[in-house]
Parts: sequence; structure tokens; C-alpha cells
Amino acid sequence: MVYSCSLKQKVDQHGLKNLNIKKNEILVNISNKNDIIKILGYPSTKSLFDNSIWIYFEKEKVSNSIFKMKSKKIIKSNVLVLELNNRGILIKKDFYDMNDINKLDFSEATTEDTFSKRGFVYDFLSSMRQKINDPLNKRKKR
Repeated sequence: MVYSCSLKQKVDQHGLKNLNIKKNEILVNISNKNDIIKILGYPSTKSLFDNSIWIYFEKEKVSNSIFKMKSKKIIKSNVLVLELNNRGILIKKDFYDMNDINKLDFSEATTEDTFSKRGFVYDFLSSMRQKINDPLNKRKKR
């Protein structure tokens, strides 16, 4: 009666598959941008500061049980961070697996909301909103 069901867990794969194996093919001070793209493809994320930073991800999730279809458990989470110099040569390679990521400390500091205080930007945006809502300034004045 149950025709298309199976007891095998479905694995949801995101990012680059087998990142922990492919990272070994890339060598610091030897590999360049073209080598990296050939082995890993284009990065998931790029950051351009003094040096280029390329970030690759790998994540796998499975269902916790057959009865709870929406609850998923992460079984693999890897991140590879590559830093390239201005000539495109790999100068630094960092690999983080699920255990390393859990050990990272994140800052508890928060940024301040600049629009909560009335300042130049707030006043400027308010005047723009008023001009959009009443372009000919014919609103009744109270």
C-alpha cells in the first residue's frame, strides 16, 4: 500500500561536497586563483579587504525521525577560508569543521541604531517622506 516511502534518511546537501578532502589539493604559496576555481569552483562568499578572502561551505542535514518530517539534524558543517594576496596566490588556508565552529567565541556587543536618535539622516528622510506624500505642499496645516 505504501508505494513511494522508504526508511532511508534523506540527506539535504548544501554547498560544496567533500570539502574536507578537496582542501588537501590546494597548497599554500603554490596554488593560485585559477587552480582553486578548477578544484573547488567559485566561492560561496568573497571578501575584498587588503587581501581577497574566499569562503567555501559544506553542510549536510538529515531528518531526526520519520514522524517529524520538518525537524532536521546537522550531521556535517565545514567551512574553508582561503586568503589570496594581490597577485592571486594562496597565502593562508583555514578549515573549520563542526567541532571547531562550536568552539568559536562570538561577540555579544550590538551596534547602535543610528535612526533612533534624531539627527541629520533622520530629518532628511522625514522631509523626503513628507515631499513624497504631499508633493505640492497642499496638505492642511494644523
